[in-house]
Amino acid sequence: MKSLLLGLAIATAVGACATTTSPTGRTQRVGAVSQQQLDQMGAQAFAEYKAKLPQSRNAGQTAYVRCVVNTITRELPAGAHTQWEVALFTNESPNAFALPGGKVGVYTGIFDVARNQDQLAAVIAHEIGHVIAHHHDERVTRQLGAQAGLGIIGALVGSQYGANAAQATQQLGGAAVQAAFLLPNNRAQEGEADVVGQRLMARAGFDPRQAVNLWQNMIAASSGSRAPEWLSTHPDPQSRINELRARAGDLMPTYQQARAAGRTPDCG
Repeated sequence: MKSLLLGLAIATAVGACATTTSPTGRTQRVGAVSQQQLDQMGAQAFAEYKAKLPQSRNAGQTAYVRCVVNTITRELPAGAHTQWEVALFTNESPNAFALPGGKVGVYTGIFDVARNQDQLAAVIAHEIGHVIAHHHDERVTRQLGAQAGLGIIGALVGSQYGANAAQATQQLGGAAVQAAFLLPNNRAQEGEADVVGQRLMARAGFDPRQAVNLWQNMIAASSGSRAPEWLSTHPDPQSRINELRARAGDLMPTYQQARAAGRTPDCG
């Protein structure tokens, strides 16, 4: 880890950042590290998860998640990873994440709110949307600039923070991983991941309208003792649902074309 962070700090000192345009037209500042370095960081963070967090022994649920991930990632742009590694972690939190390098982690608690394959696809496509929209690159670039290379891994995993972070941080330990849990995605990135994810699930043959149902389930779950942390990244969850509903209507032709072309997922 020390050698990786040193290399990243050096890369920041000698490299020049660049700007690009996000899927929603927002200007992003990226390029503090190479894609190869991002992939390495994602792989290392994922290895830490697998080493410290218990993985589910439910073969059926694991195969179910892997089927949804594989169906979605087949629709990624050329050059994206073709083989994504999937891990199902035993944890009651209704969360999931995706990392550069082709890594997807899902907590078993997600099944409480994602009650069919289309709703699970909405979750996973949203998380993969963060990867393909270069949000990790953007956050690493911003964090390196602000903190001179400290807490790099913290820029990689933003979906776990707040109340659920405390328990997970105790399990994982380490300052870098603690930062990873405490750093949320910002609202602009969350909105973009909604856009990218809903488009992606429709192209894969999953019903984009089910993203609305997923978030309704999320809101319902927030009234209990295990509130989904994602809700805190948007100023108004109902506005988010309204946006997903409107976009779902626009994406119905894409979904119908995918189904007509034989993309009819049957993950269970």
